[in-house]
This record gives sequence, structure tokens and C-alpha cells, in this order.
Amino acid sequence: MYDIIIVGGGAIGASISRRLSKYNIKIALLEKNVEICQETTKANSAIVHGGYDNKPGTLKAELNVRGNEMYPELARELEFEYKPMGSLVLAFNPEDEEVLEELCERGKENRVRGLSIISGEEVREKEPFVSEKVTSALYCSSAGVVDPFNYTYAMMENAMENGVELFTETEVLDLEKIEDHIIVKTDREDFKTKYVINAAGLNSGKVANMAGDYDFEILPTRGIYRLLAKDKYKQLDKVLFQTPSKKGKGVLVTSTYDGNTMIGPTSERISDIDLESDEEYSLETLDQLGKKSVPNLDVKKTIRIFTGIRAKPDTGDFMIYPSKNMEGVIQVGGIESPGLASAPAIAEYVENILKKIGFESEVKSDYNPKRKGIIRMSKLEGQDKEAKIQEDEKFGQIICRCERVSEGEILEAIHRPAGAVTVDGVKRRVRAGMGFCQGNYCRPRVEAILARELNIEEDEIKKELKGSEMVENLIKNKELE
Repeated sequence: MYDIIIVGGGAIGASISRRLSKYNIKIALLEKNVEICQETTKANSAIVHGGYDNKPGTLKAELNVRGNEMYPELARELEFEYKPMGSLVLAFNPEDEEVLEELCERGKENRVRGLSIISGEEVREKEPFVSEKVTSALYCSSAGVVDPFNYTYAMMENAMENGVELFTETEVLDLEKIEDHIIVKTDREDFKTKYVINAAGLNSGKVANMAGDYDFEILPTRGIYRLLAKDKYKQLDKVLFQTPSKKGKGVLVTSTYDGNTMIGPTSERISDIDLESDEEYSLETLDQLGKKSVPNLDVKKTIRIFTGIRAKPDTGDFMIYPSKNMEGVIQVGGIESPGLASAPAIAEYVENILKKIGFESEVKSDYNPKRKGIIRMSKLEGQDKEAKIQEDEKFGQIICRCERVSEGEILEAIHRPAGAVTVDGVKRRVRAGMGFCQGNYCRPRVEAILARELNIEEDEIKKELKGSEMVENLIKNKELE
């Protein structure tokens, strides 16, 4: 019998797990995929938004600003990459400037920190690569970028170190209320619990329906991103937005937490569309809009194009509330942008809902809120690097040349709580395969290490999801050539 079961292992589910792990209770997180962080959390803009564009009075407005405030301390406690680099919403004409005024007023009403409207000249002082056609911008000093993967892994690792149990490859099929508890039926086994927290992302609407709640519908929305190779001479210092439209915040151009330039996303409903033709059109539009902000963008330096699917709710706001039809269930659905920025505040909000509906427990005397990050050899220099290699020679054995990732880092990624069991799981934790060659050199070595450490055959190693076995797929591709 569990006290709380959390459904969904993305940034939201992991954040809630970590928040509740301080209590002296029994908690489990159920994730249907092979690992956590394999859906919306794996492919997004990675922006910690300031909160100026959310409608005042909405949960988005409240939790975005609160989450933004929580990031600096969390990054220190859990040692994940976070950079409060600031953002600029660019105006190109008088109509855009009117939108900036509206955003600024909205931001002040939402109590966003560090907001001001600056001139085109001031914009180019802060960001030299911005177009000469920019007339002014809304500057938000409190916005930033984060590593969404290691944010999620850090939350989950810390939660598990404090007693939370993780069940992967466990898909929830139904919920049944029996007297004072809930039966969570899955494709593996049934779980008995007092409370269920639905943080199932793209499937949050389906899980809500299992509890008899039909207050929102998820409208999956696809966004395409272009990632460019690192260029230290052309690295952006700010997150660059264009004035938003009815479709959303628009295309952004930004430096990622690790120094790549990223352009995106597009915004398309994914139902009854020709994905191939739409993607070609989307990339062309994406590049045009990106170059509007930064004219010298060189898309020939693309190392990866990827797609993210957002769990857009038909209500336009986060749907976080106690179930109206099944006591003990809390719905946490429709978490689209600014969901990543809001994640720690969403966890806090869920904690307060639990208390309001009867949850009681003491904080553990041995609760540890801190987690040590994986040492990045590419970040160490001189004596520090030599000392780490002396401590463990595997940190001197480079597996990924592009990102200078050692075997020692990969081993840590595998053997930590909620550790990597797939090639992409290793990549997201320590960046092996994220460089210019995109894993062409290091992938076989990563596969061999995974097979050895997990004590399985190499043909069982998955790229990511079920059915993505690397060796099998390579053979299939050879047969098609």
C-alpha cells in the first residue's frame, strides 16, 4: 500500500516526487516508457520564462513567476545547469512596440522581476548579433535557460535517494476507487494507494478520464527546432523572442545552456496532417523567422533537427485541481509552456492541494535536499582534471571526442538512481553523442559500455523507446539500402 502514486516521469512528475519525498510516507512514480524524461521534457525550448506574457490571474501567471524565483536555489542544491542570462522580446515596427507595452504592463501585474523596455541601440549593446531593424525590446533580466534533462534527472535522483520508488515500463490502464483507497491498474501489476497525482503529460487527459473527469482535452501540438554547432565567436548572450501572436510566444533564437544556438519552435496541431510536407514548410518558415532576429544565422551548421510535442490544453491554462469525481486523485494536466519554468512551483502547489484534501505527514528527520551532479571533464582544467583522473582513471578515458565525455561520466550516468539504460539516456545525462558528429564515433562505444554494465547483449540496447534496439535497426537499414 502506497501513500501516493505519481503518474508520469517528466519534469513535472519528477518535481512533485522530489517535493513530496521529504515526508515520512511511501511514494511510487509510474512511467510508461523505458526511462524517465522521454516525451515532452526531452524536446523543448529549455527556457525559464520570466512570466510577463501570461494572462494575469491564471495559474500559468502565478506558477511561472514563482517557479522562476525557485530556480537559483534549486540549481545550487541539485547541481544542474541553469543560466539566468535574460531575455529580449524584439520589436520591428510601431505595432510590435504596442505589444511590448502591453507585455510590460502584464508582467508588472504578474510581479515579474527585472522588466524594462529598451531602445534598439541598447538591445544591440546587450546582444550584438541582433538585427539592425530591431527598434526596441522588452528586456527581462530574470529569464534564463536550463538543462531540462538534468533538471529532471536531478529531481528524480534526489527523490529516490529520499525513498521514492520508480517503476518504468509501467503504463496506467485504469483507476478504481475502493473504500478509502485507489487501485491503479497497469500493464504490469496493480498498485494500491491513498492518493494519485496525474502528471502524465500528453496522456494527462486520458488519465483524468479514468477518474471520471472530463474538464479538459489535450490538443497535441508539434514544434520543430533546429540546433546549430557551437561557435564561440557567434554565441548569443540572451534569449531572443519576437512579439507573440495568437499561436504562442513565436520563434526564438537562443544559446542553449551548453553553448549551441537553437532556433524554434514552429507550432502545428498534429492531427490528420502530412508530416513530411509540413516539416519542409516548417523548416523554411523557421529559418526565415530566425534570420529576422539574427541575420547571420548559418543554418548550414545544423547538427540536429528535432521535434517536441506539447500537451496543449483546450482550456488555455494549467489544469491542476482535486478530481471532482474520484476522491484522492489530483489532476496536473495541460502543462505546456511555461511548464518547465513553472515545474518546481507546480510541485509546491500540488503539495498544498494535498494538505487541503486531508494529507498529513511529518517531515523526515533524515531528509536530504541536496544532490551532487556528475563531474563534467570538459569543464575541468589543470590540477582539478588531473586529480579526478588520479582518483579514477576511467575519467581520463575519452569516449565522446566531440564533447570530451569520459567513460567515468558514462558509468555514473548508468549507475545513479533512475540511471540510463538507453543510448539517448546516456546522451542526455552527459552529452555523449550531442556533438558535431552526433554520435557517429562514440555510439558503438556507448552501446558496449551499456551492455557490459547492464549485463545484457548489445542487440538488446535501445536507442530510446521500446522497439528502438540499435543493432536490429542498423541491420534493417542496411537491408533497405
